[in-house]
Amino acid sequence: MSTPEDEMTSTHERTAAGTPEGTATSRRNDTRDTHPRAHCAIDTDGRITFRLPPTTTPEPRLLLRLRPKKGRPETTLHILGLESDRGDGHRHAVLEPHPVLDEGRWDVYLLPEPGAERRRLRPGLRDLRTLVDGHLRERPSPVAVRIPYVTKDGFLALRTWRRTAHAEARAIGVEDRALTVTARLHGAALDEDATVRLRLRGTDTVRTLRPRADGDGRGFSFTAGPGDLTADGGGAGRIWDVFVRPTAEAPPIRVARLLDDVADRKHVHVYPAVEADGSTFRPYYTVDNDLAIEVT
Repeated sequence: MSTPEDEMTSTHERTAAGTPEGTATSRRNDTRDTHPRAHCAIDTDGRITFRLPPTTTPEPRLLLRLRPKKGRPETTLHILGLESDRGDGHRHAVLEPHPVLDEGRWDVYLLPEPGAERRRLRPGLRDLRTLVDGHLRERPSPVAVRIPYVTKDGFLALRTWRRTAHAEARAIGVEDRALTVTARLHGAALDEDATVRLRLRGTDTVRTLRPRADGDGRGFSFTAGPGDLTADGGGAGRIWDVFVRPTAEAPPIRVARLLDDVADRKHVHVYPAVEADGSTFRPYYTVDNDLAIEVT
């Protein structure tokens, strides 16, 4: 699960087109820092290659640790062998697309040798170019997403999602006292009885809207106005979570934005508020990159 302390401390880091992302500045480049540093690159299938400097130990490994919820013990680890490159002695490990990692945040460590103390890794170059246009590729079920990122305290980690189906938010328009959202389904298709559902967080209250579907049954849009967000208990201080139900019998699918290179977008994509009928409502992304609408 997401933790607020790991949200990026600045806006989305992006370099010029065709140039991999570089190392961050400040304390992360301090020459006194003894933490090893790892480069990583991800391809269109979600395969991640990690590259580390040469090691003096014969059997180093890379350890991925699923960060547990607060107060819970860690239970999920994934270990990769580090192979030696013939040319310069650097080590590399490949995280294949399968098995699919559980949804959450994975911290990355070096295990110098079996039984040794693990060491947290600093980020080197992160080549995320294949993720930038990831929303343009169709994703089968289950929809699995991996994004290497830098934690607030300057370490390398992976943000992962694993969902049976996914509705990728694309454009969000704020005009004419209403919100219009355009999205696309992955791992499912819309039927004639498809609905968009706005669920008032913490309650059983649900607003049902009719989506406008594209001809291929994947793309859709919907508009939510003041009457959908403020009437009958949906007043100030409320949050509506956004879902789409592709058929009358299907479980709701969360509308989110996951298919690019932004691991934490809550403070990256900020939308203007709409004032109507004495209330203000604003779309935003949660710490899990899910779409929600706040009413104040």
